[in-house]
Amino acid sequence: MPDQDRIRQVAQRLARARAVTVLTGAGISADSGVPTFRGADGLWRNYRAEDLASPEAFERNPRLVWEWYNWRRELIATKSPNPAHYALVQLEQRVGRFWLITQNVDGLHRAAGSQNLSEIHGNIWKVRCTACGRVDEDHTVPLALLPHCPRCQGLLRPHIVWFGESLAPEDLERSHEALRSSEVLLIIGTSGVVYPAASFAPIAKAAGAFVVEVNLDATPHTDLVDVSLQGRAKDTVPKLLA
Repeated sequence: MPDQDRIRQVAQRLARARAVTVLTGAGISADSGVPTFRGADGLWRNYRAEDLASPEAFERNPRLVWEWYNWRRELIATKSPNPAHYALVQLEQRVGRFWLITQNVDGLHRAAGSQNLSEIHGNIWKVRCTACGRVDEDHTVPLALLPHCPRCQGLLRPHIVWFGESLAPEDLERSHEALRSSEVLLIIGTSGVVYPAASFAPIAKAAGAFVVEVNLDATPHTDLVDVSLQGRAKDTVPKLLA
C-alpha cells in the first residue's frame, strides 16, 4: 500500500476514534534538534550517559552529575516544540479520551500545550530533594552547583528516572489503563525495545487497538503493528490529522 494510502487510512481511524493513546520517544525530540545524549553524538567529557545517570554516580560525584545535567538543560533551553508536538496537542483537543506517554525528559510536550500525559522517565526541568522528597519545577539555567532544597536545605537531584531505578507506579498504572482502553495507539519516534515501553504495543494490540508506528526506520514492532510509516515525526504526524 502506498504511503499516502496508509496515511489516509490512519487519518480516518483517528477521525473516528474516541480513545487514543500515544507513545513518543527520542525521534520526536530529534526533530526539534535535541540530541539523544547517547552514543557517538552524546559524548560529554568522555563519559557515557550510563556512567552519569545513576544513583551510584550521583552518590559518588553529585557535582559532576549536576554539571552534565546543567549542560543538557542549557542545550534543551534553546529548543522548541516542532509540528509533531503541536499536532498531538490538536489531537488531544479533538479526542474524547486521550493519553500521551513520553519517554522524553525535555518537557517539549508540555511546552507545546499537552495536558494529559505521563512523563515516565521524568522531566529535566524538575528537581527533587534527596532529603524531604519535595519536587519543584525550576527552569533556571544554569542551576547553582550544588543546588539545595528551599524547604529543608537537602541536596537536590534531577527528577529523572535513572538507570537502576523503577518507574513511578502511578505512571505505569495510568499508562496501562490508557493502553488497554485505546482504540488507536500511535508509537512515534521510538524503537520500543526498552522495558516497560517494549510491552506497550503488545498490551494495546491484545486489547484490540489499531496500532500505528511512525519512525525513521523499521523497528522490532514493525511486524506487530497494523500500519508502519517511515519518515520524520515532524513531517508525518501532522498529515495524520488532515
